[in-house]
Amino acid sequence: MTGEIRTDYDCEATGMPAERWGEAVFKVGGHEIVLEVSAEKDTIVAIMVDEDVVWKGTLKGLKQLLQKEVKKQ
Repeated sequence: MTGEIRTDYDCEATGMPAERWGEAVFKVGGHEIVLEVSAEKDTIVAIMVDEDVVWKGTLKGLKQLLQKEVKKQ
């Protein structure tokens, strides 16, 4: 697995190697937004906002969740 992070300032970090997991952390105001990906037997994705809001599940489950939200709009 490899990771990439890009910003609108044309800053880019690509090809960061990871064996089992990686995470991206963004600090916005007083909040912390974290996206963690674990590439073990099944791909597990965790999305956290601060310490009290967390969604964690399989990649398939995340796709299903997002597809339901897109259809609502």
